[in-house]
Amino acid sequence: MNSSTNCSFNERRLSSRSNSGDADDNVAQVVANMSVLSRRRNTSVSEPLSVIRTNKRAIYTAGRPPWYNEQGELKEAFVIGLSGGSASGKTTVAEKIIEALDFPWVVLLSMDSFYKVLTPEQHEMAEKNEYNFDHVDAFDFELCCETLKKLKQGKSVEIPMYDFTTHARKKETKKLYGANVVIFEGIMSFVKAELRELLDMKVFVDTDSDERLARRLRRDITQRGRNLQGVLHQYNKFVKPAFEQFIEPTLQYADIVVPRGGTNEVAIDLIAQHVYTQLEERNLNLRSHLAHAQIGQPLPSTLHVLKSTPQVQGIHTILRDCSTGRDDFVFYSKRLMRLLFEFALSLLPHEPHTVETPQNTIYDGRRFSGTGLCGVSILRAGETMEPALFSVTKDIRLGKILIQTNLETSEPELHYIRVPRKISEDHVILMDATVATGAAAMMAIRVLLDHDVKEENILLVSLLMAETGVHSVAYAFPKVQIVTTAVDKHLNEDYHIIPGFGNFGDRYFGTE
Repeated sequence: MNSSTNCSFNERRLSSRSNSGDADDNVAQVVANMSVLSRRRNTSVSEPLSVIRTNKRAIYTAGRPPWYNEQGELKEAFVIGLSGGSASGKTTVAEKIIEALDFPWVVLLSMDSFYKVLTPEQHEMAEKNEYNFDHVDAFDFELCCETLKKLKQGKSVEIPMYDFTTHARKKETKKLYGANVVIFEGIMSFVKAELRELLDMKVFVDTDSDERLARRLRRDITQRGRNLQGVLHQYNKFVKPAFEQFIEPTLQYADIVVPRGGTNEVAIDLIAQHVYTQLEERNLNLRSHLAHAQIGQPLPSTLHVLKSTPQVQGIHTILRDCSTGRDDFVFYSKRLMRLLFEFALSLLPHEPHTVETPQNTIYDGRRFSGTGLCGVSILRAGETMEPALFSVTKDIRLGKILIQTNLETSEPELHYIRVPRKISEDHVILMDATVATGAAAMMAIRVLLDHDVKEENILLVSLLMAETGVHSVAYAFPKVQIVTTAVDKHLNEDYHIIPGFGNFGDRYFGTE
């Protein structure tokens, strides 16, 4: 926030009634009060970013608009820092802000997840309520800063889970990804300068000390299995002195002070209004920019087009013919996909490899030299390419990204992600049947980069592309290899490829 904004916020000290309590969840990703879909086996993440679960199906809504510009550069998430004494109502304020914002792309991150791993001696002290969890030294600020910085940059992160009953980190972690707004709350949120630098808005929740003690008693006894005597001992010996020494002095850094927390509707509305203003300033019309960019430029060297043999031309003729029935369209699409994937696989890195033949002779050949290989399809048309990929690769891991066009804005929106675990070192074949402006492909590539996939390890594979789409992807991500069977020159006013295939998904699935 700029200095003028700081002044205006600091001049307001907003009154409130009492608050109901502090939930102090370790980490919560808030997705518009919608359910979370867990995935097992070899897939990670992913959780639907915005989903309503029913008995029969999952309905995906409220997609995430582009969080990057036409150069592929990230627009950083807006980070709200919440500080205040223990049990001051920080989590309640965070939940009220999320409710007031009323959109799903908000992540709530608690500093409680970043307590240091205790030594055996410290663990023994904690069991006796003699370890100071309210001291600056109790937190892993290096990991906390690194994690918050990645979230601000739009990256996927693994959050440690802390068990307050056993005073230890759990073996499992929680993955967070996909936030336009990050709310970071904790008692030491403003203590370190490096943390404060990551915060776009700093909110201090100021609650009477007696009220905080009453809340802490309720929370620690009912939720964390402590006894009354132990809680009071810990409060008087550690919590109260820590507040006076470390936390209360950081009030000077706050842009806004909210006494007694979540019932202060004026404060909550003011915060939400400011966040909305900041997000509006970051909006851009990505697809319209892409449609008119790089016109007349030579095609990039990263573009690889399957040789146009009579066989390939013949298949294209059938697919482009509006009178071709669905059965023939599916059959010849699959033929062309297999040819395309064989071509794409030849672009992967290979190294010399010698084998012994059944005739006891030596053959000097080659083999794939990458760490791993996986496929990711852009739903829904990209899903049509999965069987062909399976037919030419063995035991390949598969992920899916659901991207749909917002009918009002014509912008792509991200609705769902599921990518294989440990994808960061893999070569990834990213599949979409057609690429017009390149908006959806760019979004999918950005998702992969946010999951630490190397740009040079991504192959974008598509049956048909428009020149505009080729230029858009190559300009934003110059190390991505682009593989297709043909490139058409034009788009119409609806951003459809001309002459093109028509709507590939509708023709393939019979939903015209």
